[in-house]
Amino acid sequence: MAMPGGRLTHHERQAIAEGLGQGLSYTDIAGRLGRPISTVTREVARNGGPTAYRADAAHRATTGRARRRKQPTAPAAATTAGDMHGRDPEAVLELEEQFTAMMVATGLPRMTARVLTCLYVTDGGSLTATELAERLQVSPASVSKAVGELEQQELIRRERDPGRRRDRYVIDADAWFRGWMASARQNAMLADFTLRGAQVLGTTTPAGTRMQDMGHFFEHVGRTMIEAAEQWRQADAERRSTPD
Repeated sequence: MAMPGGRLTHHERQAIAEGLGQGLSYTDIAGRLGRPISTVTREVARNGGPTAYRADAAHRATTGRARRRKQPTAPAAATTAGDMHGRDPEAVLELEEQFTAMMVATGLPRMTARVLTCLYVTDGGSLTATELAERLQVSPASVSKAVGELEQQELIRRERDPGRRRDRYVIDADAWFRGWMASARQNAMLADFTLRGAQVLGTTTPAGTRMQDMGHFFEHVGRTMIEAAEQWRQADAERRSTPD
């Protein structure tokens, strides 16, 4: 068996696939392999998720990624902020892959997660669609769809590039606050809809009671999310105003 810190072997990937097929949890699979749970979670998220994971395909994809890392960096990404700050390119690349895998695990499509990750690890926090396509080595159409999804969730914002007829996509300190509040608003809308639906079905009927319970749940969750976000904003403002 490989050491916990080493790369997964083909045999281990087959064991992961078998475990998923048996309905085992990530904890159980990791225990069988003697690996950290995070290793199994990243491996599955990076390679299609629990329902689409295939050991052979995952092994080929990992081998391909390792081969690409050894190749000379493309000119478009030759001078990166990481190089300027003396960061280890291999460590940064691994961070990007792990960040992307985590975002995929939350439900984001892989390309959308890659774009979000790219913006986060860029020191400037903003890139044009062309720059994103070059860095990720994908088509502009793929980037366009991904940024559209991120804008809809309010995780990024668009601003005009000064002096140029193109947009830049920006991620800032308020990105997750806006995304959280957007989710809270969706919960409030769902609560309102289901509570009205309960009235239509009749709150004393089984279906109406079920709908009403759902409405009360989302009503409570949405309200709690808003309160938590406002508390964070206040605490963050105090932290920023207090000298170190």
